[in-house]
Parts: sequence; C-alpha cells; structure tokens
Amino acid sequence: MDMENNTIVTEFILFGLTDQAELQTPLFLLFLGIYLVSMVGNLSLILLILVSSHLHTPMYYFLSNLSFIDFCYSSVITPKMLENFVFEKNIISFSGCMTQFFFFLFFVIAEVYMLTTMAYDRYVAICRPLLYNVTMVPWFCSLLVAGVYTMGGIGAIVHTSYLARLSFCGNNIIHHYFCDVLPLLKLSCSSTYINELLVMIVGGFNLLTTTLLIWISYTFILLNILCIKSTKGRYKAFSTCGSHLAAVSVFYGSILVMYYIPASNSVVQEKVASVFYTTVIPMLNPLIYSLRNKDVKEALRKILKSRMFPGS
Repeated sequence: MDMENNTIVTEFILFGLTDQAELQTPLFLLFLGIYLVSMVGNLSLILLILVSSHLHTPMYYFLSNLSFIDFCYSSVITPKMLENFVFEKNIISFSGCMTQFFFFLFFVIAEVYMLTTMAYDRYVAICRPLLYNVTMVPWFCSLLVAGVYTMGGIGAIVHTSYLARLSFCGNNIIHHYFCDVLPLLKLSCSSTYINELLVMIVGGFNLLTTTLLIWISYTFILLNILCIKSTKGRYKAFSTCGSHLAAVSVFYGSILVMYYIPASNSVVQEKVASVFYTTVIPMLNPLIYSLRNKDVKEALRKILKSRMFPGS
C-alpha cells in the first residue's frame, strides 16, 4: 500500500484573499473596519431592542435574533481572515477547520430561515393586521426561532459529519480565506460524490424552501399593498418591509453566485461572493434596519436623551 497516499493531513493553510504583498495592509484595515462596524452595529441593535420596551414586539424580537446570528457568523470567519493579512502562513488545524465550518454553516442556514420567519411576520402584519396579536404570540415566536436554530443545527451536523470523513492527502492549502465546503472538496483524495450531492440536496432544499416561502409572503404583501387606495398608506405598508427585502436580496444574491451559478468555478468569484455574505452583509443589516426604521431611531434618541439629561 502506498504510504504517501495515506498521509493524514492534521492542519491546513488558508491561502487568504490575495497573495499580493502591497494589498495586505489596505485589506487588513478595510476588513478590520468592516468587522468593528459589524460588531458594534449588531450588539448595539440587540441592546437597544432589549432595553427599549416599545421595541418588545415580534418584529424586533426576530430582528434581535438576526443581529445575534450576524454577530456570531461574522466572528467565526473574520478574525481568522484578518490573520492572513498579518502572518505569512495562516495555519488552522483539521479539527479547527471542521469547527469553523460547522459554526459557519450553522449560522448561515439559521440566517436564511430567520429571514424567512421575518417575511412571514411582515405578511401577517400587513395582510392579517387584525389577527397579528393573536397569531404572533410570544410562545409561537419562540417556537419559530427554535425552529430556525434547529434547521441550522441539522444542516451543519449533516455536512460537517460527512466532510470530516473525507481523506486529505498531500496538498493542504485551502485556496480561500476560511474553511468552506467547495475549497475543501477540491483537496480531498477520496470520493466527494456524497458531499457534492449533499450540497445540492440539503443546500438546494434550504434555499428553495426559504426562497419560495419568502416569495409567497411578498406576493400576498404586494397584492395587499396594491389594494390600498391612498399613496400614503401604500408607502407606510411598503416601508415596514423595505429593509427586510433589501437584506434578503443581497444575502440570497451572493449565496446563489457562490454555489449555484456555473461561473462560480472561478476562485476569484467564489471569494468575492463569500466576502459579501460573511463580512459585508453582517455589517449592512444593522445599518439597513436602523437607518430606515423610525422606531429604532426614536428608541435610540430617547435612550441618548435619558443618558445626557437624566432629569428630563
């Protein structure tokens, strides 16, 4: 038996975004800034929703969970990516790689289901306003959130368990800035048929299911808005879901480019697409929901006023 072909890889080297020396410092500063804005934005939004009593509604309950998910999966990816700009070799152990992949996948799947849950919340609020307080009761909202994390856990366990069974021999350089499934499959010296099938079936199920549910929700929302006679009423109804629609479009667009567009065989395209949903989107979400949301801005104004003028 050829011993060389059975060499067990115990660690990987993350190639990073680029190997051009002149870009290392500018990219480090750029992504460090993005990460800090993301962390501050998501944590601030979570704390604001927590301390502001008039934000204790289903919509903001789901939004706080979305911010928590963004905070977590950005923290799973970005710190390790920043090491690529500082160290000559960014080494990650096999177990560390599998752990990073598990939590990355867990939070990404949770994100798509949380966005779907928020679409359903907007559907009930706009299309069934009289039944909103009856439908979106606390126990039901908690059940929906539990389902979101359950789906994330199931998907992450299935993919990670089959990925960890693969054999990796010889080349251990991952041409990416984190441990993602497609770059890892390219390094395996064993059959990756099942893993590729899982990417199509499990990934396809999650994306198609959530996309279909979001489209159905927004179809009914749009039809309902068109039935509103006043322009002011239409604008008010659409403004309540405009931020969510923007977040959905950017997130799903980058995911589709990364995994399901044929041209994604390009390493550069894979990296660019993954940068959007791992670093940029976690930063954009709190900005989208805070800058476009008058309730959030009003809550922030009241808290700042109470801190600056305690007696007022």
